[in-house]
Amino acid sequence: MEAEDLAGAFGGPGPEDFANGAAALAAALVREAQALAATAASLRAVAAGQLGDHSGGPLSDVRRQRGVLAAVGDAALKAALLLEAAEAIGPGGATAAVAERITKAAQRAGTTPALLVPPLRAAALSLATDDGAARIAAASIADALATALNA
Repeated sequence: MEAEDLAGAFGGPGPEDFANGAAALAAALVREAQALAATAASLRAVAAGQLGDHSGGPLSDVRRQRGVLAAVGDAALKAALLLEAAEAIGPGGATAAVAERITKAAQRAGTTPALLVPPLRAAALSLATDDGAARIAAASIADALATALNA
């Protein structure tokens, strides 16, 4: 949803609010990426001490080790894609162009862009601003991108 769509509907956020909303949404995505990267690093640290462990510990079974290492990879990949999405969203711009850039990044990584929809929606709900118009703009940006990424 673009600025003129909302402004015409009820006098909502203007272009500056959309710029602020895009920047706030990008910052929230960076925080989501940081959380995933920290999770990946923690899991990797746990697995590193356990590889080949035959003492009967929680990761002594190679199948469990593989599961942990797969979770590490998934979290790191999603964190990297969230950083790419933040970079695409931050400057603002047309939803279709931003969605296309995010889709290309996901395809380069061998995954689907729909993988980023839940953290995108979560980021829209966790903005570090009290600017109501920017929050509305960020929510509409996230909704439009989620629709485009799920298509």
